[in-house]
Parts: sequence; structure tokens; C-alpha cells
Amino acid sequence: MLRKSLPRLNWKAVTQPWLEIDWMLLGVAIALTILGGIAIRSTELHKEMGEWWQQLLGGGIGLMLTLVLARWRYENLLQWHWITYGVMNLVLLVVPFLGTEVNGAKSWLYLGNFGFQPSEFAKIALIITLAAALQERGASRIPMVIKTLVITGFSWVIIMLQPDLGTSLVFIAITLGMLYWANANPGWLLLLVSPIVSAILFGVFLPGWFIWIAVVVLIAWFTLPWQRYGAFGFAGVNLVAGGLGNFVWSHVLKAYQRDRLSLFLDPDKDPLGGGYHLIQSRIAIGAGQFFGRGLNQGTQTQLNFIPEQQTDFIFSAIGEELGFVGCVAVLICFWLISLRLVIIAQNAKDNFGSLLAIGVLSMIVFQVLINIGMTIGLAPVTGIPLPWLSYGRSSLLTNFIALGIVESVANYRHRLRF
Repeated sequence: MLRKSLPRLNWKAVTQPWLEIDWMLLGVAIALTILGGIAIRSTELHKEMGEWWQQLLGGGIGLMLTLVLARWRYENLLQWHWITYGVMNLVLLVVPFLGTEVNGAKSWLYLGNFGFQPSEFAKIALIITLAAALQERGASRIPMVIKTLVITGFSWVIIMLQPDLGTSLVFIAITLGMLYWANANPGWLLLLVSPIVSAILFGVFLPGWFIWIAVVVLIAWFTLPWQRYGAFGFAGVNLVAGGLGNFVWSHVLKAYQRDRLSLFLDPDKDPLGGGYHLIQSRIAIGAGQFFGRGLNQGTQTQLNFIPEQQTDFIFSAIGEELGFVGCVAVLICFWLISLRLVIIAQNAKDNFGSLLAIGVLSMIVFQVLINIGMTIGLAPVTGIPLPWLSYGRSSLLTNFIALGIVESVANYRHRLRF
């Protein structure tokens, strides 16, 4: 009697829902997550901690969320964007009252033993809301720019009350990136950030502040429809911002916040205090030289000279143990992610999908630049994690959810990739 053959598994039918996703983008993100788990394991080699396996477990959960979202049509988010925005702000409003303070910021909520940062997930909600607001008319007219600023501004103020400086800066980067992609005049974007520049220059380099005021006046004169009023208005705003920045620096910011913003310029002013992180980070990266000291072999890493090296300063551990080659490999991975996000934005079938991809791109690129910049002394310490590499469940899940939304844009674009 002949044995009946078992039915063959049709792999093409199984993988059909994901055939059009960007596999390179997904693969690079997975590779960074695995590298992050390995690097975190190295930082806790002589400590009784298990954050490395939590990182890999979180990555596995995040991967499943990405695949689920990739086969769910992203256009459905349009129907829920105001609800998403409202829920986001309600949760953020609860944080100052019921949240737990960590490292000077009350930005954590706990459900039993499980803690999470609502501000991380708020980044995705903001991207969805801005993409929905800009997808029809763009930002080529000032009323739409103002509408976008109001949407961002409300959530931004709540986050600053925690205070969470890092996330508030990411919100600004997301907004500016999406406005630029929505055809906002680049001069308008410079005018929007001009008060921040004035607030910094007023206390650092007064002659440069006067020069900046003159530049702002010229930009306003040549880019705004109401030249005279715009020029005088933005000149006044920047004059006020200079004085207000000095007041905030002296009377509002706490000592540790001032240290984070200024000591990166000269960490040797306080080598055992606020500058300690930066000094040890630069020593570790320099000690790695070209090929690194090898996994689990870095003295700065293994002797725990670098505080927060599994989170904010994970790039320092990679630099010491994997050297220049490892650092360049990480940068290439982020370059590939950025490239694929731009290609997805260009090939999206509608403005909504394109803006979603650019919002995620703005979020990732800004976090990478600031995090790596602070480890090598080119940016202040702001508590911004390195995507997919730094330990942090909220941050990791946020990045994978954002990736899933972008993969949905790619999956349903109905166009060929480059």
C-alpha cells in the first residue's frame, strides 16, 4: 500500500502579505537590535543584570508588531488620527501627577512592575497627526504652518513640564522635517528656530547675537508675504528670546540641566561631576583605536567607568570594544535606514504615506546625530537614546512600531522600488 504524501507548505502563500515590504530596512533594524543586545551584555558582564536578554526579547516583540502593522493598511490611521492625538495628550497630562521621577524628569508611568515612557509613544502619535494634517494642502501657506505648530506646541508644552528636554527636541525635529517635506519655505523654518538660536547666542556670544538678529530680519523680509511687519515682528521675537533665554538659564533650569547643556564644550571644568560622562566616553572611544579591544575586553566598559553605558552611552561601549570599524559599521547601518526611508517616502502612493516615512526619518536621524554627537563631545547630554541599540523597552518598541507603519507604506505603495 502506497503511503500518502503530506501536503506541501506553500511558502509563497504564507509570505504573500509581506512580499512588498522593504526587507533591507527591516534587516538592518534587526541587525542593530542584535548588536545592541550584544553590547549591553558586554556592559553588564560583571553585574547581576539581565538587560541584554530583555533587549532581545523586546526586539522580538517589536519585530512581531512590525510584521503585523506592515500588513495593516496605513490609510486606516487617517480615521483615528485625532483620537490618537487626544489619547496621547491625555496620557501625557497624567504623567506629571502619577508619574515616577527618573534622572530628574517625571516621565515614567508604572502599571504594577511594568514601567514605560508615554513620551516615547507620543512621537508616533505626533507623526500620524501631522501627516494627516499636512497630507491635503501641504505647508506652502502660512496658515497651515501655524496649524502644524499649534498641534505640536500643545504636546510640547506638556512634555517640557515633566521636564523631558530630549523628547521635546525630538518633537521639534519631527515637526521641522515634516514641514520641509510638505513644501514649507526653508526660510520660514529658519525663522521658527531663530528664537532658540537667539536664546543661546545672547548668553554665549553677544556680537554674534546682533549679527543673527540682522540675518533674521533679512530672512523675514525676503520670505514672508508681509515684509515690513514680518521683519519687525521676528526682530522683536528674537530680542525677547535673548533676554528670556538668559532668565530661563539663570532661574528656571536646574543645575544638572545647565551642566548637560554647557559642559560638552569643556567637560574638564567639572571632571568629577557633570563632565565625567563625556570625559570617560571620549577615553573609551579613543581607546578602541581601529579594530577595538574586543568584546568583553574594554577597560572603561568592563570597569564601569562610563555611567549609563547600556542606555545613553552605548555607542561608547561599541567604540571601545569594536573600534573605528564597529563605529563605522553602525553609521553605515543608520545611513542605510535613512536611505530606505527616503526611497519609501518618494515611492509612496499618497502624501499621507510619504509624510509618515519622513516623520520617522526625522525622528531617527535627529536621535542618532544627538546621541552619537554627545558621546564624542559634539552635543550636550540630553538623554536621547540611540535607536535600536540603547537599552529601553519604550524606545525600542516605539522604533519598531514606527518601522511597522513605514513598512505598511512600502507594502501598499503599488509601485516598484528603485
